[in-house]
Amino acid sequence: MGSTRRIGILTGGGDVPGLNAVIKSLVYRSTAESGFETVGLRRGWESLTHARLVKGTDRQYVLPLDRQNTRTVDRAGGTFLHTSRMNPAKVPVALLPAHVRRRTAKLKEVDSGVVDMTPIVLENLEKLKIDYLVAIGGDDTLSYAHVLHNYGVPIVAVPKTMDNDVQNT
Repeated sequence: MGSTRRIGILTGGGDVPGLNAVIKSLVYRSTAESGFETVGLRRGWESLTHARLVKGTDRQYVLPLDRQNTRTVDRAGGTFLHTSRMNPAKVPVALLPAHVRRRTAKLKEVDSGVVDMTPIVLENLEKLKIDYLVAIGGDDTLSYAHVLHNYGVPIVAVPKTMDNDVQNT
C-alpha cells in the first residue's frame, strides 16, 4: 500500500467571505472521503518562501487540517489560515528573514534587490511532501499558481476576487 497523498491549501490576497467555507469543504472531502492528508499553508505564498522547515514542518506556517480543527471555521468570514499579498516570483530581498536571505545569492534577480524565489518554493513543497496544491485567491495569487503549474506542480486554483479581475470565471 502506498503512502497517504498530501494536499496543501493556501489563501492569498485580500480576505473575502467564503474562504473558510472553501477550506472546510476541501478538508472534509479530501480527508475522510478520499483519504488524503491535508495541511494549511498559513499566510499564503509566504508559507512557501519564509518557512524554516524542521522535520518537514514549521508551526508558524504549516497547520495540519482535519475535521476537528475545521468544524466551525465556516462560521467566520475571512481566512483562518491568514493571507499575504506576496508573489514569490518577485520578492524584495530586504523583506526576507535572515534565514531565507542567506539563500538568495543563487536566485535569479528580476529587478534590483528583487528575486524570484520559485526554486525555494519548489524545494519547500518537496520537503512538505505536498502532492497537490490548492491555491485560493485572485489574479496575483492564481498567476503565481500558473507559474508552479508550468513547473509541473499539480495545482487546483480556486478563484476568489473582490476586484472581478480573474479571467474566465
